[in-house]
Amino acid sequence: MSRLNPHVVLLTLIATLGGLLFGYDTAVINGAVDSLKAYFINPRFADLANPAQANAANSLLGFVVSSALIGCIVGGLFGGWVSTHVGRKRGLMIAAVLFLVSALGASAPEFPFAAIGHGGTAYMANFVFYRILGGIGVGLASMLSPMYIAEIAPPKVRGNLVAWNQFAIIFGMLVIYFVNFGISKTGSGDAWLNTIGWRYMFLSGAIPAILFLALLFVVPETPRYLMLKGNESGARAVLAKLVTPEEGEKEISEIRASLSEHHSGKLFSFGVLLVFIGIMLSVFQQFVGINVVLYYATDIFKGMGLTTNASLFQTIIVGAVNLAFTVVAILSVDRFGRRPLQITGALVMAVSMICLGTDFWLGGKGMVALIGMLVYTAGFAVSWGPVTWVLLSEIFPNQIRGKAMAVAVAAQWIANYLVSWSFPILDKNPWLVEHFKHGFAYWIYGVMGILAALFMAGVVPETNGRSLEQMQKLWQPAGPKSS
Repeated sequence: MSRLNPHVVLLTLIATLGGLLFGYDTAVINGAVDSLKAYFINPRFADLANPAQANAANSLLGFVVSSALIGCIVGGLFGGWVSTHVGRKRGLMIAAVLFLVSALGASAPEFPFAAIGHGGTAYMANFVFYRILGGIGVGLASMLSPMYIAEIAPPKVRGNLVAWNQFAIIFGMLVIYFVNFGISKTGSGDAWLNTIGWRYMFLSGAIPAILFLALLFVVPETPRYLMLKGNESGARAVLAKLVTPEEGEKEISEIRASLSEHHSGKLFSFGVLLVFIGIMLSVFQQFVGINVVLYYATDIFKGMGLTTNASLFQTIIVGAVNLAFTVVAILSVDRFGRRPLQITGALVMAVSMICLGTDFWLGGKGMVALIGMLVYTAGFAVSWGPVTWVLLSEIFPNQIRGKAMAVAVAAQWIANYLVSWSFPILDKNPWLVEHFKHGFAYWIYGVMGILAALFMAGVVPETNGRSLEQMQKLWQPAGPKSS
């Protein structure tokens, strides 16, 4: 691998703080599920032993836990407009502000309407509102951080650098797992955690949000955005710090040529297949069930009979495996290519989920289930976690990158929401529990892993080593020819 330009590395690290906050904000809920249930959900129901009320409570819990994903969908949908009209840099600044407001508001949803400690049920809507705001920030960052990195990175190391963003996402998750575990050990048991402790979990997100916002003031806009807005001199100035003069001139020429080609700039101007590939990459990334592990790991481990503290500690192990194998992906993605990693990872996940579901169905608990979850996490971390974001940042031509990524990212968050909302229902439905003993949902995710492998093998092209402008030529036959 060629020596990395230190300035490229610095800008990449700052951009990946958006990924870190993405992971931090989405995974913070993992340590607070039971507390939110005790504070917001249970007081609303008179008889949770009643199956109808139990189903309603589980459905409401699924909504509260996954409410941030509503904002993620909104952020993803508007990310294309923001990236095109506001810019990559300023769009990330908006995301940072939203992260900060969400962290403060979710930690004290009663403020300024009542003192902390007032009955929680009355302020569930406020909590959901702040989580949605944070979700909009996540939706923006999930699109703009990898886009920013891809647009400043040299082609030979672009996959490596974009994968750093996934490392940051997982690192953010691992950090909040430690934070949640530390907070749970600070108080005097579950009663303290259910009234006060969960607030500190959400409030802790304000620290990385402030750091991200401050550092964004020193990063430049990307050369491709500057060229898109007609600022060629600004693009040259940025490229002068990123690549050699010869490489800069070549890149300027390629960007200018790609932008001058007579494409309408409409979403499907390079063909329906390209947009379909982006959407399905996003959908399969979620339908394999990763966020069940990330959001509900503590709840799953408690269902195995572990204590709250032991369950939170197990999530740290899951997070550590996720992080370690993301490093493997970073080291492999530019060496072996995108397709081999995606296909192999999908099959590993499929086998792991089917085994995990079968273990639950047979009544097994503990070590076998933990191993299945860890192998599954490793399979995702080395493939569909980072590599999907690499592909999404590479496959779309300059003229439609913002719009197409917005559609793909929105589809990803819609799929995420469906999986996260439906899991408590599938996992706790009395009839499914009676017949499948919590295994049914995992079998569904296993089948999705098989379908994801088939999709990669049959439809998605290899993008390794190509410049973003060369990727445009790959799709050229599907769109109008330049004159």
